Amino acid sequence: MSRNLEGRARRAGRAAAQQPLEKQRIRYELPVYDMLSPESVERLHHASMRILSEFGIAFYDAESRDILKSHGARVDGDIVFFDPEMVTACVAKAPSVFTQLARNPENNIPVGGNAVNFAPVYGPPYVLDADQGRREAKLEDFINFVKLAYLSPYMHHSGGTVVEPADEPVETRHLDMVYSHIKYSDKPFMGSVTSAENAADTVRMAEILFGAEAIRENPAVISLINVSSPRRFDDRMLGAMKVYARARQGMVITPFILSGAMAPVSIAGTLAQQNAEALAGIAFAQMIEPGTPVVYGSFLTNIDLQSGAPVFGSPESQMGLYASAQLARHYGLPFRGGGMFTSSKIPDAQAAYESVMVMLPAIMARTNFVLHAAGWLENGLASGYEKFVLDCEILGMLHTWSKGLDLSDEALAMQSIAEVAPGGHHLGTEHTMRHFRTAFYRAEMFDYNSAEVWTEAGSEDSFARANKRVKKLLASYEAPALDEARDEALRDFMARRKAESPKAS
Repeated sequence: MSRNLEGRARRAGRAAAQQPLEKQRIRYELPVYDMLSPESVERLHHASMRILSEFGIAFYDAESRDILKSHGARVDGDIVFFDPEMVTACVAKAPSVFTQLARNPENNIPVGGNAVNFAPVYGPPYVLDADQGRREAKLEDFINFVKLAYLSPYMHHSGGTVVEPADEPVETRHLDMVYSHIKYSDKPFMGSVTSAENAADTVRMAEILFGAEAIRENPAVISLINVSSPRRFDDRMLGAMKVYARARQGMVITPFILSGAMAPVSIAGTLAQQNAEALAGIAFAQMIEPGTPVVYGSFLTNIDLQSGAPVFGSPESQMGLYASAQLARHYGLPFRGGGMFTSSKIPDAQAAYESVMVMLPAIMARTNFVLHAAGWLENGLASGYEKFVLDCEILGMLHTWSKGLDLSDEALAMQSIAEVAPGGHHLGTEHTMRHFRTAFYRAEMFDYNSAEVWTEAGSEDSFARANKRVKKLLASYEAPALDEARDEALRDFMARRKAESPKAS
């Protein structure tokens, strides 16, 4: 290669790297991987219906049991028994695809079909970075992760409890979290589910932002409803479910299930139980308000039977993920699963291997809503700053991969092939110049230099590069504009609700 062409290629590469990243959408264009035969899906379905009809699900809320009873369920104490035909009829009322609103309409997301959406880590009480190590999360950390999600072109969603801010009162911190999503991002966000009152606050804030009528037509909030496996819904989750269903807001109904502890050691038994739990919640939501948007959720992995600790990235959990996605499609429902799961305490090789072991199946199963898509560490106890930006790099790769192979005339590049003689190169062809900015995904966080160049530059590992990237992103952040009147109304509402808190009196 001539020196002139080498220089031209390097300049082209630098120009490509300096192009502003645009917002990305994933519409999964590859064949969906179905692990189960239709007969196997039916076998799991019938096993789940037996659980619902013979063993039942506990609902620890009297009003919820009354609603279920009024729709034909049999109630014995806290346990509710479901007729299979009733379950099937109720589940069929849920939409197969819905749109979640964002403050910026360009960031509205379709949930279901062949759309894939990435949302950040959810729930950790701790944070970790290379500078300060592991520590309790604060509201500043919460805001930082909202900013990082906003800045990533590969993150479609702002998420929910990206960390649990310990420096804010438990009774009112949900207000600060929801407001931070609204203030510092214009992507869709999740609501509070820790009580009916907190869910009602979330709905009211969404109404202030979007208008009450608008959010009844399309949900402005999607919230995580966890089933307390095995086979029970607690009063807090049921309280939040009733609020969100009556307001027609979206819910991700997800059994939190560890095979070997909260379910049988067999993946088939775990899947049957998970399916029964999810269908019970989905049917209940439709009894409250037919047409309520719901997502069939799965958080399924196994424990290590020697230590009792959860295992992430195991082959068994991935079989469970594929089968769960297939069950969701069987019922015509959007699916939530996957995430950058790891048991590792830092973003090391274990974290990378385990995370990719989960995310590849999640994408191949065409997961519609991927919670924990960036930042997860330590079995979900910590949100990692560096892990977040490294995970986003993989999300960028998955955006590219999910598009499949372009076989258009332009992609086949016959003109370029004809232009280059045997033994030549394509670096300077018109086709290359048309596409050099977009032809290949370029990972900013990974090092492609020779060992000598890498050593001379300081031998930085990915942890160190990611630390610099986090600081650069947060320093570059500019808040999206928020209507002043709506902002004032939101802050007034928060002030009133905080004044009403028992801690304030």
